[in-house]
Amino acid sequence: MSHHCHNEHDDHHHHHVGGAEHDHSDDITPAVQFSLYQHINFDEITTLNEQVHGSGKAIIKKTWAERLETEPEVVSDADEQLIINVPFTAQIKLHSLLLRTSPSPSAPRTLRLLANADIHDFAQAEDSAPTQEFELSQTSEIQELAVKRARFNAVQTLCLFFPDNFSQGEEDETRISYIGFKGEWMTRGQAPKNIIYEAAARPSDHK
Repeated sequence: MSHHCHNEHDDHHHHHVGGAEHDHSDDITPAVQFSLYQHINFDEITTLNEQVHGSGKAIIKKTWAERLETEPEVVSDADEQLIINVPFTAQIKLHSLLLRTSPSPSAPRTLRLLANADIHDFAQAEDSAPTQEFELSQTSEIQELAVKRARFNAVQTLCLFFPDNFSQGEEDETRISYIGFKGEWMTRGQAPKNIIYEAAARPSDHK
């Protein structure tokens, strides 16, 4: 699948994002620069099929500095599928999603993103055409998944649907320890060109 090759290339190109073997300040700056962390509506995050209530929210509440911590993690319950609905407090232009799983069979294999979709159950998720689908890697490194930005330029809610894992049906538990989002944002009524200009003009954005 072409996505798989593309994502492997991205993982290689962005290998510094995982940064476990070194900790330069340069690693932090690009990741935080376009972080959408402060624009996530944490109180309204919902997770379907999580073993521990609130664990899906907890892994998204991890900061970039906490990305390599193994706890908390979200673990699927009845089967290997997980849905996490993430609302934002502003309108988002998504650039990429950051994900940390593991090298184990419980690592999710596929991620389907649905922008501005109101997903309440797994049958609905299965029947909905994803805005973009990714084949994931079986690794404990941070995976940065670049989205097709034209499809995610006015996002208010994002549904993350993980339909399977790497166990080929042998393992009911899917485990994820970190999810982050990068992009731009605009307040209600603000034209996209304004926020792009403001982001470009901010001195901290320049090396």
